Amino acid sequence: MENSATSEAWRDDPWLGANPFDPAFRDDPYPALARLRTVDPVNETPIGIFRLTRYDDVVRMLKEVPSGVRMADGTIFGEVPVEGGPSEFVLRLDPPAHTRLRKLLTHAFRPRSVERLRARVETLVDELLDRVEEKGELDVIADLALPVPSTVICEMMGVPIADRDRFTQWTAAATHLLAGALGSPEVLERGQHAIRSLREYFEVLIADRRRHLGDDVLSDLVRAEEGGDRLSPSELMSNSIGLLIAGFETTIGLIGNGVRALLRHPDQLALLRADPGLIDGAVEECLRYEGPIVLTIRVTREDTRFGDRTIPADRPVMCLLAAANRDPAHFPDPDRFDVRRADNDHLSFGGGAHFCLGAHLARMEAREAIGKLVRRFPRMELASERAEWGTSLFRVLGRLPVGLRG
Repeated sequence: MENSATSEAWRDDPWLGANPFDPAFRDDPYPALARLRTVDPVNETPIGIFRLTRYDDVVRMLKEVPSGVRMADGTIFGEVPVEGGPSEFVLRLDPPAHTRLRKLLTHAFRPRSVERLRARVETLVDELLDRVEEKGELDVIADLALPVPSTVICEMMGVPIADRDRFTQWTAAATHLLAGALGSPEVLERGQHAIRSLREYFEVLIADRRRHLGDDVLSDLVRAEEGGDRLSPSELMSNSIGLLIAGFETTIGLIGNGVRALLRHPDQLALLRADPGLIDGAVEECLRYEGPIVLTIRVTREDTRFGDRTIPADRPVMCLLAAANRDPAHFPDPDRFDVRRADNDHLSFGGGAHFCLGAHLARMEAREAIGKLVRRFPRMELASERAEWGTSLFRVLGRLPVGLRG
């Protein structure tokens, strides 16, 4: 609950109390986003980017309005170009390059391909929880949320799992390059160092794969690059790095934030324990209520009107997914965590042409990890209410210690 001084301070703030680049915003962005949605739902920020907070406006921007992810001159708003960085990753491109690259990558992440991985994920989760039971304590991030998606994407791509400790630190730092120009020089330098390290790492892997092609995604990318005009060497590097980062960084957030939300709402946790069939709906509610991605950015291709505001052509627009996911005009009682919520058409995976490529995989991994954890340890409780965030740009916890015996 805001005190009177805090509740009025936003009026003198050019960001209206909702600056997503302020570290303090990450702890609990929802009160500020709710106020922003009420007082100025379509607004321009001090850095020239517009913001949308209402569900219908965000859906329209993502799915209907002529838009892209790049400015008219081909640049990406807020990005600092780094060789091997995210600029040529499929999610940072517009058609026709985006269409061409997405087609190359879709096969590995379509529902049928993901379903073939379910047995492996089930076994992996069981093995991880066996270890937890032996030691009698649990850090949801280190013991489950990180190893599940990182192991799976490593195996999919043919990346040695033994190197995970090295590249998980790099990938978290590298996420800040997505908004590099808006971060501090120190954060930017860490991101640039991380990309250099990832580039050196993948140069060795790619060279090895050229000699020994296998049945993995990295081999598929090498074959595409060697096929000529389908993938250039720089696209090969950017998409290898991008897939590794995207393959687990946000899923850590989904699983960790989801478990934390369930433990903070014991009535909902009890429902899920009593009826394991609710796991699909529980994961969707975790995505809506506490998703790891607060926003995504699109660029208008023409003057576009939202309510009483017109956003000019070639302007970046911040689609605040976290605000849209708690819009009371679309979700009844939106601040209530409800694993039985019906018609939960949240926007946590974005929308339109750039809808998250790994959505099916993330959902499957979260269902197995959270579902098995809840059934295996019925007396879990949070060790602390304080959130310990990691170093990622996204809302991804760094630690989530949990007591197992109540």
